[in-house]
Amino acid sequence: MGEQISFPRQSARTQRFTLGVPRNFAVGPERVAFLRARSGTDRVTCLWVYDLATRAERLVADPARMPDAGEEDLPPEERARRERLREGAGGVVAYAADEAVRRAAFALSGRLYVVDLDDPDSGPRELPVVTPVVDPRLDPTGERVAYVSGGALRVVGADGSGDRALADPDGPHVTWGLAEFIAAEEMGRLRGYWWAPDGERLLAARVDDTPVQRWYLSDPADPGDQPREIAYPAAGTANADVRLAVVSLDGERVDVAWDRQVFPYLVNAHWSRYGPPLLAVQSRDQRTLRVLAVDPATGGTEPVAEDTDPYWVEIFPGTPAWTPDGRLVTVRARDGAYQVFLDEEPATPGLNAHSVLAVTESGVLFRGWAEEPSEIHVFRVGADGVARLSAEPGVHAAAGNADTVVLTSARLDRPGTETRVLHGGVEVGRIASVAETPVISANVTLLKAGERALSCAVLLPRDHEPGRRLPVLMDPYGGPHAQRVLATHNAHLIPQWFADQGFAVVVADGRGTPGRGTEWEREIAYDFAGVTLEDQVDALHAVAEEYPDLDLSRVAIRGWSFGGYLAALAVLRRPDVFHAGIAGAPVTDWRLYDTHYTERYLGHPDEKPEVYDANSLLADAPRLSRPLMIIHGLADDNVVAAHTLRLSRALLEAGRPHTVLPLSGVTHMTPQEVVAENLLLLQVDFLKRALGV
Repeated sequence: MGEQISFPRQSARTQRFTLGVPRNFAVGPERVAFLRARSGTDRVTCLWVYDLATRAERLVADPARMPDAGEEDLPPEERARRERLREGAGGVVAYAADEAVRRAAFALSGRLYVVDLDDPDSGPRELPVVTPVVDPRLDPTGERVAYVSGGALRVVGADGSGDRALADPDGPHVTWGLAEFIAAEEMGRLRGYWWAPDGERLLAARVDDTPVQRWYLSDPADPGDQPREIAYPAAGTANADVRLAVVSLDGERVDVAWDRQVFPYLVNAHWSRYGPPLLAVQSRDQRTLRVLAVDPATGGTEPVAEDTDPYWVEIFPGTPAWTPDGRLVTVRARDGAYQVFLDEEPATPGLNAHSVLAVTESGVLFRGWAEEPSEIHVFRVGADGVARLSAEPGVHAAAGNADTVVLTSARLDRPGTETRVLHGGVEVGRIASVAETPVISANVTLLKAGERALSCAVLLPRDHEPGRRLPVLMDPYGGPHAQRVLATHNAHLIPQWFADQGFAVVVADGRGTPGRGTEWEREIAYDFAGVTLEDQVDALHAVAEEYPDLDLSRVAIRGWSFGGYLAALAVLRRPDVFHAGIAGAPVTDWRLYDTHYTERYLGHPDEKPEVYDANSLLADAPRLSRPLMIIHGLADDNVVAAHTLRLSRALLEAGRPHTVLPLSGVTHMTPQEVVAENLLLLQVDFLKRALGV
């Protein structure tokens, strides 16, 4: 067996224990399709099916056994799509099935494959099409596959016949059928076309990036490499021009009309057999979201719902949609919570919705919070009201149809996830996870701290003896759309490892983080810096009152992305509390971050320049008096490295010593095994030196 693997190496090798976990479920009447690697260290994802009758799994597509197995050759559009998804694995990382889950299509190294899921003797077959292929999707009947290649939306028969273009780009920066950067990164819309339920037409997005400013990313470690041009819509600048058309299989095109001047953002689209196509469009200030019904014959649109908010209207995956009886499914902020609406009636009183998962004959399947923000449960709104499908405390997700639900559950008292198949609410089988078991266990306590009852996780060294004073490490994200304090074991493994190096680790979710209703989230409006930092300080002091071994004379803070911003902010503005910081991929000047995210919370920079100044870190550079390490991937196209370089320049001009760790070839993710492992080790070394541990 040899020497036991270290946790940093195991965490890096398993991509934080995500490899080998079943995911991306498509549920049909007879089978469930899903993705999973062969083991917890295998980065090549395979396509599988679970037979509902025999309760047996079957491997459908293994890239290692397919032609040209080896390192993937990904087109730029696919690399960008994976970056938006934070997808670090390879192989079959996405697929699309028909409505009955009898057939699936996927791309591998830019080539198109189709496989019959109901035939155990059938393997993937490559279709002769124009390459490289991006985002292939079967129509609901399973007879045709649409895909994008060279910016054109194309279609081919599932038997490989009739490959042709339905919509060609009419400009150098125009694409059909792909989501623009801002939709994929901030709206959760990762697709750019939608099939009609009969498979005869498509609703397709035309994206023109011409108005968007150009930035250039290069790798200084390879000066001979050409810089990569990206269209990046920074706050206050122009977005891509996004339009829609209904495209027939014969190439006939009907443009969809709506007031794009007032509603430039295409948030989502939906086309099912239960009603006409639906669009969700949003104003630039995001205070109004309108749902439109589309007439496919004329392209005309009619408003069917509208939601407004003095701050912003939140976007929810899975909405809008039609129910089988023709009611409109939306999620709206009402009575301090995000409620599922059926037409104009709230259907989920007392619950706070996270996302809509499926709309079927048996009801609306959705995720949400009840009372405890660290737990996310699965519910169904049906004829008999609201029923909770997930019983145990933890974080749950699901996919399903009218009869069958695949429920994935993670709990605090055990590592990993469990995936159960429910039929009529009764468990009929399980889909196995082959993820590795961590070599350490998280010994975490969840508590509510301070007068705001901030959700906190506290982790001490597993060999800690009461009475021994411990330096403190705050480990937040702290911003919108992400929680760190969750009732799952694996969420606390890295904090536990830091604790085992001799720290008391405190993770706190402050105002602005999800799970506690609309007013809680809107507390950060126009004030990232003040509100989020205040809550970290309050959480630290409140936890220290319950844990007297915490040494408040030695406090550090680390974070990534928004958490990196928060870490740098903490040592710059509250050196009386925080004595060292590690800022990973931090936003340092919000004028350099994208339109949809930044303007939602801080407003337009031309209208509120003082807000952007107050939330920037650059003017605070002369105040630095504590050790600060800044880490940034030079290939990051989300939070570009200019954020770190501008802060570093300001610190240098102010004569303030600091540490910068540039990561060549690394994006906003760090999936590379050696990089991910050594980042943990270097951070611990820095913290120990900075705090005198």
